[in-house]
Amino acid sequence: MPAFWNRLRNRLRTTIAPVPDIPADRWLDTVRRHPFLQALSLPEQAKLRALAALFLDRKEFHGAHGLQVSDAMAIDIAAQACLPLLHWGDPAQALGWYDDFVTIVVHPAEAVALRKAQDEAGVVHEYTEVLAGEAMERGPVMLSWPHVEGAGLNAEQGTNVVIHEFVHKLDMRSGHANGCPPLPAGFLGARGVREAHERWWAAWEPAYGSFREAVIKAERFGAEWPWLDAYGATAPAEFFAVACEAYFVNRARFALEFPTLMAPLDALYRPAGTSSSV
Repeated sequence: MPAFWNRLRNRLRTTIAPVPDIPADRWLDTVRRHPFLQALSLPEQAKLRALAALFLDRKEFHGAHGLQVSDAMAIDIAAQACLPLLHWGDPAQALGWYDDFVTIVVHPAEAVALRKAQDEAGVVHEYTEVLAGEAMERGPVMLSWPHVEGAGLNAEQGTNVVIHEFVHKLDMRSGHANGCPPLPAGFLGARGVREAHERWWAAWEPAYGSFREAVIKAERFGAEWPWLDAYGATAPAEFFAVACEAYFVNRARFALEFPTLMAPLDALYRPAGTSSSV
């Protein structure tokens, strides 16, 4: 029932109180700073602008440790967060994929999180982890502003913290982040959900295995490091998020490095008829 009321509320808000537009000068500044946004066609840029405006209307930004989140900062984050949804039909419907949270917390630097892990003997160990971003299931998204700010420069390396964390949000819609988000109807010609997942994993499992092996060889034996962020070797969900970063910000290089993943990612992010169901 809550999901129904959320959809109804959002529909009424967009009908009764139209979403303010993003000023043209501020939008153009955002596009200029990000080569992967400049590469979009003009109609795609216009649709992304509408998506980002609606995103800004629905989300709340909070700066941590005294950081003031400016309009320009919020627009930068919104544009990148909405990029995976660009071809998913009506903007209001597409943004339903992000309706499990409202708050985006922006830190002035990397955040340090206290973690706990239990070993095989049952002993609980505490440790700290430095984070550039984090997406919490049915909770807020945390982002380190220096990493967000460097998105344009980091595109050549195929990294983007905003896309990474928001792709995790998509992955979580399947129940938990496992490297396979909900797939659109008819995914790669599949006749049902089971077949769609079989086709997804047929591409992703060998790609992940090969990438993990390449990272291990680099770590242990001094082999050349792969182009994709090595953090993707830590789990299938991280490999999916890291791969999507590169797919969106440096499509040409990603296609050379991971040609077998282009078809499933195109089928996911550019579904037939540009429709997908939440």
